Parts: sequence; C-alpha cells; structure tokens
Amino acid sequence: MRVLALVLACAATWAAAGPPEERFREATAAVRDGDAVAGIRVFRELAAEGVASPSLYWNWAQAAAARGRVGEAMWALLRCRQLEPGDASVRRELDRLRQLVNLSPAELAPQPLAEVGQLARRWQLGWAAILLLALSVGLHATARWLAPGARWPVLGTWVTLGVGVVLALPAGLVPKLTHPQGTVARAGASLYDAASPHAMRLGTLREGEVVPILARSGAYLRVEDSSGARGWALADEVWPLDDLPPAEALR
Repeated sequence: MRVLALVLACAATWAAAGPPEERFREATAAVRDGDAVAGIRVFRELAAEGVASPSLYWNWAQAAAARGRVGEAMWALLRCRQLEPGDASVRRELDRLRQLVNLSPAELAPQPLAEVGQLARRWQLGWAAILLLALSVGLHATARWLAPGARWPVLGTWVTLGVGVVLALPAGLVPKLTHPQGTVARAGASLYDAASPHAMRLGTLREGEVVPILARSGAYLRVEDSSGARGWALADEVWPLDDLPPAEALR
C-alpha cells in the first residue's frame, strides 16, 4: 500500500507540474515578465528530467544574460552548441559575451578531444560500435559455416570490424585521455589551495572561461585556468559542460 501511495503521489506531482511543453512556455513567459530566477529554475528542472533542447539552453542563456550573469549565459550557450554545433546565432552570441568579459577565443574553447568525446556521446557511437562488432561476428559466422565459398561475408567482416573499432575509439578511449570541462559561471569565483571552507584563497578565476576539471571533492572541483594555475573552486561557481549545476547554484 505504501508503494501504491508513493506512485500516486508522484503521479499527482507530475500532473500538477504539467507537461514539459507547458512548463517550458510558462518559464519563458516568466523570464519575459522579468522573473528570470523562476524561469531558470524551471529550465533546470526540465533539463534534469531529460529535456535536451537547444531552445531550452538558448532561453536559459538569455535569462542569465538579462540578470548580468555572463558566465552562466556562456555555460548555457556552450550546452546549446553541443546540441546544435552549426548554429550561427549561438556562435555570434558567444562571441558577443566573450568580448564583454574580455576573454580570448582560446579561453572559451574546450579541448579538441573533449569535443570529440561530447560528439561521441551525442551520436551514441559506443552503441553503434557494439552493433557493428556484433554484425562482424555474424558475417564471420556466415563466411565460415553458411557460405564458405562466398567472398562478400569475409570482406564485410573486415569492413564492419574496422568501422566498429574506429567508432569505439572516441567512445571508449577519448574519455580516458581528457578531463571533463567546466565553465566559470560566477564573476569573482575564487581559486583555493584546498577543498575546504578554511582553505587559503589563491586568486580569482575569469568569468566565462572554460577550464578542465581535474578532480572532485564534495562541494569543490579541482581546476586549471588558462595561465596554468591549479586549485579548488566551488562547484556552484564552476559548472561542468557535461552535467547540470547544483540546484542551490541558481541563486
């Protein structure tokens, strides 16, 4: 009975919240009416529920920019660019914000291999590689037992095996060679010498800069800025490009 009550409660909560399309429209209207905080909060909820829409992150970026949160806006635009790599309007808006906070293009560009890894995840290359490797096994079986005199199964086996290996490289190897990337989402974000509230402050990170995330420890991320300085930053001030910020960061 408790399980049934929990399911009914969850269903009632979802019904009260409304479908994603309706909530997205309401959040956009809230931003348009001047309540950017409420709109962004709903955008994050939708993203956490699996809504991966370029429009969601574009509107999130516009709401953050209206609040003067340039770093947050750049993070949202970079997420939008992952979903729509060729969108010229996203590129222009990123350039505008980059110039606003005086960043060079290099400080905004993730590592090339990291972008390859993001594309591999987006296009599900890992699953494609598995399917091709399975197909190569099937063709090998065909060549050996069902059609031993035919040449095409042998050729197909090697071709599909080669393509599968090529697709498996970015899906499996690239994540091991690169660090996750994050954007400095808050102006004045501090860099500390340890992951502790009592740590010594080493300096300040540049708002909007894309930095590699070297390690995680509780509410802190170990990062390296463009000058080579390493230290710990608060996770609600440096937002990973492959994940959502903590809900408490939307203040």
